[in-house]
Amino acid sequence: MKVLIIGATGMAGSATVKAALAAGDEVTANGRSAEKLADLKKEFPAISTLQKDAFDLTKEDLAAFDVVVDSFSAPTKAFLQIDLAAHLVHLVREQEKPRLAFILGAASLHTGDDRHLLLDDLKKIPGSEAWVSGPANQVLELDFLKNVENVSWFGISPSMEFIAGPADPEPLIGQDDLLTNNEGKSVVTSDTLANVLVAEYHEPKHPNQRFTVANH
Repeated sequence: MKVLIIGATGMAGSATVKAALAAGDEVTANGRSAEKLADLKKEFPAISTLQKDAFDLTKEDLAAFDVVVDSFSAPTKAFLQIDLAAHLVHLVREQEKPRLAFILGAASLHTGDDRHLLLDDLKKIPGSEAWVSGPANQVLELDFLKNVENVSWFGISPSMEFIAGPADPEPLIGQDDLLTNNEGKSVVTSDTLANVLVAEYHEPKHPNQRFTVANH
């Protein structure tokens, strides 16, 4: 498959580059920094690169791909996550391809006996006002996507703890509830999430849905 990865130089994006290449895909890495893209190409010589602001991507740019992965992150302007999702959806409305894949946060997952949003717990953490806009906007991003019907998309949420690391060969897969392993930990590594994401676009099981993954 021909795959475009937006935000390819970040932790999730670079892990997805590796997983997509391992699956035999033709990968184009998108980012704004020529230096970071050059470093990524040194690590993965087989990729093509597209230095361009994600908001400047056009319908013609996306038409060349089977899948577009959005691993964009804007911690200081979290609302841009929603804006970019809307931009990508606008570009592919009523098109057969590409399929859009969104890496979402864990805040929109349900937890506890009353199945409240994890976001509610995050807001209670002392000092969270400095960073909680990121998770909060990812909840709104999912709310937006749930109302998109004439575009092929899926979203994947990590666990509460999302860290760089190797893939789990037997990951836990869920739908809308926060996953925990036998030790009560909710954690997923970057390579685990990337492998599951790539597997989803090769063999779709969650059309126009969000699902979640954790290390077992």
